[in-house]
Amino acid sequence: MRSHETNGRAIHAGMISPAATSKGAATRDIILERAYMIAASAGLEGLSIGPLADAVGMSKSGVFAHFGSREDLQLAVLDMAATRFGEHTLVPALRVQRGLPRLKAILGNWFEWLRRDRGGCVLLTAVSEYDDRPGPLRERVVAHHQRWQAELARAVQLAVEAGELRPDTDAAQFAFELNSIALAVQHDAALSDLDAAFARGHRMFGHLLEHYLSRNA
Repeated sequence: MRSHETNGRAIHAGMISPAATSKGAATRDIILERAYMIAASAGLEGLSIGPLADAVGMSKSGVFAHFGSREDLQLAVLDMAATRFGEHTLVPALRVQRGLPRLKAILGNWFEWLRRDRGGCVLLTAVSEYDDRPGPLRERVVAHHQRWQAELARAVQLAVEAGELRPDTDAAQFAFELNSIALAVQHDAALSDLDAAFARGHRMFGHLLEHYLSRNA
């Protein structure tokens, strides 16, 4: 009997029309977009199923049909934030010549992301929300951070291999320092003039390059 029930569910699932699947995906995207907007201003902990359901004109059960729990919704928003950040900063830079041009493109795109995302950075807020709270959300925050640091380190290593940075350059250290520049700019931009913060950030990057540039470059 159990196998027949399982087969029945499988057959029923196979009969779901593409239109229904597409509509469900579109509804999920609408919910996720509104949740992202809320998290940008109130943090992931500011997400509540009730107000979110009201905002998208759905019932709580309707939202839960797309996200099984509040934590699942928070994880999805966090992943969306990481994807958007990567699409804005890294993906365009990959079309630029590897080495220093690509590193400069990443930083420039990063600054433009800060300009665009002045209302609130979901990723940065999540760090302060979950830095001391073990669980799936903290693990996902750490995973996204480590992935980004690895991408930065790879871009640095390519500059080393191109002979533009010293052969003894510690790529992970350089990535850490590059990340520190962006964080300093984001902090200063929130409290003062945005363009002035960007200018200081570019000067910081110039000082960083002076230390690591190859004498043969």
